[in-house]
Amino acid sequence: MNDQLTPFSHDDYDIIKREVLYKGIFSLARYHIRHHLFNGAWSNVYTREILERQSAAAVLPYDPVLDHVILIEQFRAGAIANPQSPWLIEVVAGVYNNEKVEDVAKREANEEAGCNILDLYPICDYFVSPGGSNEYLNLYCGKVDASEAGGTHGLPEENEDIRAFSLPLDEALTLLQEGKIKTAPVIISLLWLQINREWLKQLWSTK
Repeated sequence: MNDQLTPFSHDDYDIIKREVLYKGIFSLARYHIRHHLFNGAWSNVYTREILERQSAAAVLPYDPVLDHVILIEQFRAGAIANPQSPWLIEVVAGVYNNEKVEDVAKREANEEAGCNILDLYPICDYFVSPGGSNEYLNLYCGKVDASEAGGTHGLPEENEDIRAFSLPLDEALTLLQEGKIKTAPVIISLLWLQINREWLKQLWSTK
């Protein structure tokens, strides 16, 4: 299977110029770039505007005893165009910089959902939208005790108003099937857990 992959590397492109168009919480940069083509030639120099963001860690808290997950709900300005509501169902997440990714996942679970992560299992890591952003996400499933989960959380100084709630995994999957979940980390982690729940229960029952 790997023989089907083209052996391109960082030696196969040139950044001719990078211009910073905006700098705040994130940066918007215009890249003048060229790269090798599949036929071996070089592309023309062309431009792409890239939203540069810090990488992030996200975690789906899961109680293997109750078979419950903990999800959160909060307002997202970027989802105002959503015909249902700009309040979205999500998993806890936060950006990291010079920190252990696992530590960020555990901290955010506590800050945004009020739960303590007892163990972490990596699901996957991926570029969120590489056509226009360099944002990279590390996604985990976290073992928790969901028996007392819930309430409102978040940091007031960051204008966070986050509702956490616990529900059976099957009910969360129904929300997904009904189209009520709109963000990729929740979709990916719920589908992963649906496939892997039984052996994950066994793994965590021994810890």
